[in-house]
Amino acid sequence: MDRYVDIAFDCIPLRSMTRTDAPLDASPALTAKFERIKQAIAVHGTHNSYFLHNAVCRFFVTNDPNRGMIAFRFEGVVFTDESDCLAKHAELSVTLDKETCPWLEQHVVKWFAETVTQAVLIEFNRYLGAGDPELARKRLQQLEKSIEQSGGFVGMHL
Repeated sequence: MDRYVDIAFDCIPLRSMTRTDAPLDASPALTAKFERIKQAIAVHGTHNSYFLHNAVCRFFVTNDPNRGMIAFRFEGVVFTDESDCLAKHAELSVTLDKETCPWLEQHVVKWFAETVTQAVLIEFNRYLGAGDPELARKRLQQLEKSIEQSGGFVGMHL
């Protein structure tokens, strides 16, 4: 083990959502996820916001994951700065998934649950850094050009 925190997530840039209705044959779980994404768009818009799902954050408090691991599941929205290159804020729903710490107390669980957001912001910045910053810069320039050409109106949620 080379890291004390292990984070994995699937990411949907909310600007990429062209439809928010679930397929007719979708399972109840998938339909519920579409509803959460739809709600995130309604509340936060699509500009510089990312929906993280199928996500887990594991903290290792000893050198043996069989005795000293605390895992949380999370889902929610991460917001980036105006350049879309730096995570600034996250609104996550975090729940304890499993733990291998027989000595774990509730106030410690609460503290680690709050720490998930901070760990996710750091990991999301690594995720953004692994992408193509030139593509992000071009996308931002295209958006600015659209704003200028339309007199400030570029569509809903922007």
